[in-house]
Amino acid sequence: MPDNKNKQNPFWKHWVLETDHGRQFWEFLLPENLKKIIKSESDWEKPEGAAYLDELSKAFVFNKTSNPNTGDKVYRSQVEKVKYSEAKNQPPSYLKTELAITAYESVRKGFAYYETLQTEAGNWPGDYGGPMFLMPGLVFISYLTNTPFEAPVSALMKQYFFNHQNEDGGWGLHIEGKSTMFGTVLQYVSLRLLDVEKDDPQLIKAGKWIQDNGGATGIPPWGKFYLSVLGLYEWEGNDSLLPELWILPKWLPFHPGRYWPHSRMVFLPMSYAYGQRITAPITDLIKSIREEIYVEAYAEIDWKKSRKLCTVTDRYQPLTRLYSVFSALANFYERVHLKFLRKKALKFIANYIDAEDKQTNYINIGPVNQVINSLCVWYNHGKNSEEFKKHVDRWKDYLWVAEDGIKMNGYNGSQLWDTIFATQALLDAGLENEFPELTKTMYAFIDDSQIKTNHFEYKKYFRDKTIGAWPFSTRDHGWTITDCTGEGVKTSIMLNDTQPIKLQGEPTINQERLIPSIDLLLSLQNSKGGWASYENIRGPSWLEKLNPSHIFGNIMIEYNYVECSSAVIQGLRQFTSAFPDHRKNEIETSIKKGLHYIKSIQRNDGSWYGSWGVCFTYGTWFGIEGLVKGGENTFGNSPVSEPIKKACEFLISKQRADGSWGESFESCVEKKYIEHDEGQVINTAWALLGLMAANYPDKKPIEKGIAYLMAKQNPNGDWEQEGISGVFNGNCMEVYTSYRNVFPLWALGRYLKSHRFQNDA
Repeated sequence: MPDNKNKQNPFWKHWVLETDHGRQFWEFLLPENLKKIIKSESDWEKPEGAAYLDELSKAFVFNKTSNPNTGDKVYRSQVEKVKYSEAKNQPPSYLKTELAITAYESVRKGFAYYETLQTEAGNWPGDYGGPMFLMPGLVFISYLTNTPFEAPVSALMKQYFFNHQNEDGGWGLHIEGKSTMFGTVLQYVSLRLLDVEKDDPQLIKAGKWIQDNGGATGIPPWGKFYLSVLGLYEWEGNDSLLPELWILPKWLPFHPGRYWPHSRMVFLPMSYAYGQRITAPITDLIKSIREEIYVEAYAEIDWKKSRKLCTVTDRYQPLTRLYSVFSALANFYERVHLKFLRKKALKFIANYIDAEDKQTNYINIGPVNQVINSLCVWYNHGKNSEEFKKHVDRWKDYLWVAEDGIKMNGYNGSQLWDTIFATQALLDAGLENEFPELTKTMYAFIDDSQIKTNHFEYKKYFRDKTIGAWPFSTRDHGWTITDCTGEGVKTSIMLNDTQPIKLQGEPTINQERLIPSIDLLLSLQNSKGGWASYENIRGPSWLEKLNPSHIFGNIMIEYNYVECSSAVIQGLRQFTSAFPDHRKNEIETSIKKGLHYIKSIQRNDGSWYGSWGVCFTYGTWFGIEGLVKGGENTFGNSPVSEPIKKACEFLISKQRADGSWGESFESCVEKKYIEHDEGQVINTAWALLGLMAANYPDKKPIEKGIAYLMAKQNPNGDWEQEGISGVFNGNCMEVYTSYRNVFPLWALGRYLKSHRFQNDA
């Protein structure tokens, strides 16, 4: 078994993670031997500075061949210092079998290790990267606004891009993906803007991939937009982004206020940049790149014909006839648009961007709209404005340093989400009294992270109330997330009943604090009984036919999800059990409708599709948990719920001979179960959690899975980082480095809980 002690690379120590109430960002510490030499950014061009940057880059060379997922070794090597004693604790008396006793030691060791990674605020930082289209947008806006990165940051960005180049010379949509035009052109242009010469061997290889696959005219619409901003593609080659849509009557079914929040908030600054035709100066570098990424001469490209071109490698969601009709009308209007309406629309959009910036403390809903908002704010307010400076300050919230260099996370982190699950894992294991400080700090972070106000002008700018909500990352982010709120309610109440929290006096997350959470969740239930991710479903289903992206699915409106619906049901049940005097009948009706929805979307094979994790093991775990907490009969209660029975049969059918489960991210893309080449501890944990929640009667498969998890645990209590485990919009994957710790610990903890309950019985 490998020893996962993360050996400290001497160059890693020059990067320090700063944290504050969940906010996380890396700072570069100038080495002592360079402090007298590097006084300004230009000094990095001196021989000593250039030599250091070269050595720094070499320290982050990463071979993605065996596994493109990194293990967060930079952060972990700096903070991990296992506190537990090698001497075994006396196991609880209710543990009668050798496997259970060993599981107890495994959980104890795992939490002792994981506690060392926790911040003072009570959360866990971690890598949340994976998508390859995020950081190029930041590089482009940095270039256009003449806001360069520190030389060490730039060096590790370049190293990250090179590290994740595929063998064929291209880059994928995400780190495990096959090469696409979108991924390859964006990384190629980023490297050129970061001063990599076109005759670099890796760029020559990338350029050949682009040429062999038809050139950059085949990049999908988001890529066309980014290239247009840089002056590498003509605005005429984009379908109209029609800024006037924002000032149309809100009751129209296609008003952008009805879009899924991520699409809405990306379309917002895109439509502003399009309306203003924001374009970088055409420098010699831009002229050179124009010659490098197209198969024809730039001046000879038919831009109108290029509008809907998309290379076959990038076609995930085909364009529809309805989109063709809509875009034809929009493109016609673009030729004859009324200037006073355009001016009015752009003014509204600019004000909307400013309001959203303030409401999210300039973090914005995600990295794509954060950097495009930055561009619009720069254009509207100027480079020296406070608004733009606040944007630039938040860029670092999205950047993460790992052994493969500097990447851009898919959010400003997953802080609250990870902390909630770690807490439930600890409580299921019954170890809260053994780890009292860990318990108290987790509670403090959950307490601090609840959103306690409504954002100003939320109705004007298509937002809902937020009082009582929990976010995915940090309170500053400010967006309600339904499953995070449901899990936040559930976890808070569970913690209130623990001895470490009771000893502190009256719990701070009390009924008064939770009533707004419940009221919000009840208001967010959709007509079919399910819950979406951020808000109610606002638009008709046919709006999805206007999806222009090619590369993503289900992006136009909100959708109900088994994960969100299950989490909310669990939160509602926990609340009404603890506080039955508040809206009890309404809560019970809501849970009943939610159960009906979850049952209605179960697939014929007993599984549920996971929209936010890989994939059917994830969705099926959530499906079972929701049904169980909602009141469906588990095994041992007659008659057992048929949906729960079918779900367990599905999970059992996918267990491998070694006791593991292993699912490929291709399951998400193809929407059918696809085996990973190897067993995965995260998939194994999800499957075990589902089976144990259902009280599955045959303990042998569970015991085999538990034995597998323990066999995979490293001597220090950690687990290795394996395949990618997060997903969004069906086609793009994300890394959760916390998952490899939290979910195996939770599965082992729930196994101990089952023994504890048997003893109580």
